[in-house]
Amino acid sequence: MFSYCADPSLIEGWAWISCYMTTTKHLTAFSSIFTVLLLLAITAPVALLFGFVGATAARSHFAPLRWLGKTYSAVVRGVPDIAFFLFFVIALDQGIEWLRHKIKCPDWPDAIRQGNDFVVCSAAKMPLSESSTFVHQSYGFSLAVLTFAIVFGAFAANVLYGAMGAVPRAQMETGEAYGMSNRQTFWRILVPQMWVYALPGLSNLWMILIKATPLLFLLGVRDVVYWAKELGGLKTNAFAYPHPDWRLWYFLGLLVFYLTLTKLSELILNRVMARLTHGQATAGGEAARKATS
Repeated sequence: MFSYCADPSLIEGWAWISCYMTTTKHLTAFSSIFTVLLLLAITAPVALLFGFVGATAARSHFAPLRWLGKTYSAVVRGVPDIAFFLFFVIALDQGIEWLRHKIKCPDWPDAIRQGNDFVVCSAAKMPLSESSTFVHQSYGFSLAVLTFAIVFGAFAANVLYGAMGAVPRAQMETGEAYGMSNRQTFWRILVPQMWVYALPGLSNLWMILIKATPLLFLLGVRDVVYWAKELGGLKTNAFAYPHPDWRLWYFLGLLVFYLTLTKLSELILNRVMARLTHGQATAGGEAARKATS
């Protein structure tokens, strides 16, 4: 990036550090921070949507829908995250390619399953081999978002199911006494009030989601943890810049990054909780009332 970096023999002291930290690999590593933040920004609302649908289904009076909602929450929560990430992504990717293969290459003479190999025609590859790097990265990122959303949506479903049950039944009965339908009491009474009870559990899920982002490497996405290991190592395939083993310093940088992110999250969530509980007949609302009186 700097002109004096062109001749390594002239680089000394802090000038060497400036050249080292502005290499293409390091700039890519810095951009991976944005990848992590983007994953969190997209996954959180999608997972919350999965959780809301799952919790609503688990409360349904229609038995098959209720069983489906409870099964989703129980099964996904019961499978270790790393096992789900390894299995689901491969199964989903191969399932998409299998469907594309059946549509685009109906006259394919060979079997798709050939021993341990999964072979489809080139037109069925997802993404296509001639696609740009951006398309490949976007596809992997989309799989990551969907996988994270399904996993954490199951936990969110359990939290929201409990929060829905925590809303006093008397309030629902009051709405019914005023002539509201079940749908009206659900959307006008239950849903607005359940967030007070759900937020502590959802806050914990958000913190766990932040800590789970290093699992991105299982999905082929190069995140900040991958780059810290590769750039800090003495010899790696990603970076050939000569230096000692600096992984300790890189991981200390990661420590600062994640602690800063969780601290900011804690401050924001506390403000949201104070706003939601303001005027509410809950322990949090009583604490907020006493604090302002």
